[in-house]
Amino acid sequence: MARFVIVPQWQGSPSSRAMQLIDGAQAIAGDLPRASCTTVDIPLEAGEELGTGVHRFSTLRRTRELVDLELAPIAEPVILVGGDCGVAVAAIGHAVQRHPDLAVVWLDAHPDLHTPASSTSGAFSGMALRAVLGEGADGLALVAGSVSNDRVVLAGAREYEPAEEDAATALGLTTVEAAQLADPDALASAVAATGASAVYIHVDLDVLDPAAMSGVTASVPFGVSLADLLASISRVRAALPLVGSSITGFAPPSPAAAVDDLGTILRIVGALA
Repeated sequence: MARFVIVPQWQGSPSSRAMQLIDGAQAIAGDLPRASCTTVDIPLEAGEELGTGVHRFSTLRRTRELVDLELAPIAEPVILVGGDCGVAVAAIGHAVQRHPDLAVVWLDAHPDLHTPASSTSGAFSGMALRAVLGEGADGLALVAGSVSNDRVVLAGAREYEPAEEDAATALGLTTVEAAQLADPDALASAVAATGASAVYIHVDLDVLDPAAMSGVTASVPFGVSLADLLASISRVRAALPLVGSSITGFAPPSPAAAVDDLGTILRIVGALA
């Protein structure tokens, strides 16, 4: 049975609806086997920047410490449920300690490649993938080189800011466009080409087309269909062992709206579990 760690962090999001990420994480957890779930009690306060360029840094750092402590004794693959996508950084760090040649698949409408210097919002969610690559504020970024650039596959991203476009090119990241995911082998082929022996899959729910998922903080048109996402995950799992995953970004505007999207989310959970 899959092991789930629920992290209802909202402080990394730039959205005015950020606190609805708490409701989203709790709604997902409510439909998971209770015996398989652990919830990390994140700090309630927003937190302070402390001169880092990362909005709410102090609380994000404390949450990172709590997630690290929760994951440390777990040997089996974990599905981490957020919250904003910044929580995935700790989970990837946990996975790469056990699998040093790990490939990371980052499925997200946004590339999340900012640094504190390039971000205009200061929101850590927009820096999360860059932090996976070892660049960013101390206490939030992984150790540089833990995940190599050539083992990251950025998929489904379609709303880049100029600094992120430059970063994706400079870092030499492999990218798979949302439209390319209509071919279920496209993502698996990109992952296999990294030469990794294991894979971590991160899914920010805004990677889906708005027709398939409404409860996100920033919908972006021309996204991935649910069927294509599920098929792509299945092919990646057939190619390499899945050693960790995360689902983030669920921010339903109401309990009724949460119910509308939960069927879609649980199908993604099933694909990862």
